[in-house]
Amino acid sequence: MDRTELEGELRGAFDAEEAVISVVARQARDMAEGGQFAADFDAELTPETVVDNLADAPEGYSLVERWNWWLGALDLSHGGYTRFSVRPDIERQA
Repeated sequence: MDRTELEGELRGAFDAEEAVISVVARQARDMAEGGQFAADFDAELTPETVVDNLADAPEGYSLVERWNWWLGALDLSHGGYTRFSVRPDIERQA
């Protein structure tokens, strides 16, 4: 997964600070490179997949909350995804 492309997609879809976008994109790339998503879903993790799933999060969630919400769902259904979560306090540091 191209991190620059994902950052652009996230920037266009969600209102978030650059530092937060960078952290979420890095975690998504790590998740893609780890291969678990591809094995679990028989599909490549793409920027579009990430943005589409994050868009399903409850209204009003920040980008970090959306990311962690999605990872929570993945972890419940397949296990092993919490290692890619983002600390909630990253938004206060950004």
